[in-house]
Amino acid sequence: MDSSQEGQSPEADREINDMPSPGENLRIDSARLWDSLMQMAQIGPGVAGGNNRQTLTDADAEGRALFKLWCEEAGLSLGVDRMGTMFATRAGEDPDALPVYVGSHLDTQPTGGKYDGVLGVLAGLELVRTLNDLGIRTRHPIVVTNWTNEEGARFAPAMLASGVFAGVLDLDYAYSRKDQEGLTFGDELKRIGWVGEEEVGARKMHAYFEYHIEQGPILEAEGKTIGVVTHCQGLWWLEFTLTGREAHTGSTPMDMRVNAGLAMARIFEMVQEVAMAAQPGAVGGIGQVKFSPNSRNVLPGSVVFTVDIRSPDQPKLDGMRAEIEKRAAAICADLGVGCAVEAVGHFDPVTFDPVLVGRVRSAAERLGLEHRDIISGAGHDACWAAKVAPATMIMCPCVGGLSHNEAEEISPEWAAAGADVLLHAVLETAEVVA
Repeated sequence: MDSSQEGQSPEADREINDMPSPGENLRIDSARLWDSLMQMAQIGPGVAGGNNRQTLTDADAEGRALFKLWCEEAGLSLGVDRMGTMFATRAGEDPDALPVYVGSHLDTQPTGGKYDGVLGVLAGLELVRTLNDLGIRTRHPIVVTNWTNEEGARFAPAMLASGVFAGVLDLDYAYSRKDQEGLTFGDELKRIGWVGEEEVGARKMHAYFEYHIEQGPILEAEGKTIGVVTHCQGLWWLEFTLTGREAHTGSTPMDMRVNAGLAMARIFEMVQEVAMAAQPGAVGGIGQVKFSPNSRNVLPGSVVFTVDIRSPDQPKLDGMRAEIEKRAAAICADLGVGCAVEAVGHFDPVTFDPVLVGRVRSAAERLGLEHRDIISGAGHDACWAAKVAPATMIMCPCVGGLSHNEAEEISPEWAAAGADVLLHAVLETAEVVA
């Protein structure tokens, strides 16, 4: 990050550290937060108790409309940028003070849970509702944010809107992204009526906070209520297109096949080997595969799949990518299969702002909550926000570490505890006005 950014200078750091802390008895309305989560979960229901509210679908539009209504009822002014990201602002007392942003996303996986992303957006809204109830004013404005297409399930890459906001992705590139039916992001954003007028990235931030479920098992296993997120793993999404020869599975001799499916299977095993060899602190796997023609008795003419590798260590992450691409090329050459690779998603490992991290840790301690430092295994909009402003994250446990699954679950108590920490950390940063 550029040390000249607002909130990054030594003077600003001293100012941040000198801010008074909010009272220890200050809490959000936990029942209201949980009710909001359950109401949002009714939009885009899944088939097994979770949600299918993929970005830029009709269900996404319905969820956005409900969030907009709630923001208006809370007295917030709504802005929307050209990526469809929603920014709901609670005014501050100082017209020259940059806003403190909180947020996450309302879109889900095709078989997603009720809390991934949604918790961070609605906890931000609940934070504002609590301040309204108590008549608390802040010097800095507070902006609750719903980023478009965080998941990347329908349009790759993930964190698309925040990536454009941070200047690492181009708007035209984002608009040109296609889903599996060939529909473009730009056309679908227009279709659901959420193309805003704001230039993407024109907004300036004093700080950014994101509250999220852990999406892993560590906090629950250790009996910790709060994850103080210090870093986020870097990521490569590598889309492989393997080209073989369509042929009848029953009448084509084994030694006369150009089998893209076999090459895929060997690459799957190889990715596991590469990830295991990079332990500790590395993961790798495949989550999406598309066969063509995808017929029971036809060898595939092509196979498209995405390798997902992650690590908080930059050299290790890039080394894994190089090894996978080298060995995949050799596997395909041995079978006579064509092999093309495109990087469809990437971000470097992120170190979150130590001042804001310290605020989160201190808030958890003041509130008497068991906590531990943690590295996020998943990518989040905070990773891109950290390129333009001081940023950090807060995490709460999820049952069994399960996420990106309709069985994803948290408790009302966990949800409220993290939201209380968010409230205290944000107030310390936004500066309560007496």
